[in-house]
Amino acid sequence: MKALILNSGMGSRMGSLTEDAPKCMTEISAGETILKRQLLLLTESGIRDVVITTGRHKDKLTEYCRSLDLPVDYTFVHNPEYKDTNYIYSIYLAKDMLRNTDILLMHGDLVFDFNVLSGIIRQAQSSVVVSSVRPLPEKDFKAVIKDGYVQKIGVEFFENAVAAQALYHLYARDWEIWLERIEAYCQDGKRSVYAENALNEVTAVCRIRPFDVKDALCDEIDTPEDLRKIQERV
Repeated sequence: MKALILNSGMGSRMGSLTEDAPKCMTEISAGETILKRQLLLLTESGIRDVVITTGRHKDKLTEYCRSLDLPVDYTFVHNPEYKDTNYIYSIYLAKDMLRNTDILLMHGDLVFDFNVLSGIIRQAQSSVVVSSVRPLPEKDFKAVIKDGYVQKIGVEFFENAVAAQALYHLYARDWEIWLERIEAYCQDGKRSVYAENALNEVTAVCRIRPFDVKDALCDEIDTPEDLRKIQERV
């Protein structure tokens, strides 16, 4: 299994906190950044092969990862068009490093507990984190569930939906189906949409189950207010 961490976003909603470093390097507790926490939990789970996409501050990010001195085999994939594209294009650029393997895909601004990570790794089918007890977010991901499988994921869905986070465990067969559709999107010039737009077209054959973490910590940091709330929990 490989981990894919998407860190090619601008992080502009964080204001001055991301002027000199990527959002994933934001401290959530003393000496612990978002990315350091992710990498530590991955290594605790036995995952050492990590692909990281980069955008703004790419050099600082790569130097930081190596300075952590963790038992991780890094592959860095830079998206030179990070200002004008979404992470669907970053995945496309990394595609050759992501073939023929199970994938643990996560956003680089996602903070989660070990039990969440270990739980989704243990799932016997491809899965994505959801919460059946949290209020539906207005602007963040929701997942539409039918007959025990994810039908759609996006910010615009509210009916028959639950809150969702971009933490996926994808078995190779399902991942190849999604990746093929991502390739088609990008080759058609659709590079500024969510990768989930491509996923939503193939959920009949790319079968992903919801992994309900309820109130467990699994939250993205988009704003300084999000950061404050996370810092109160970790």
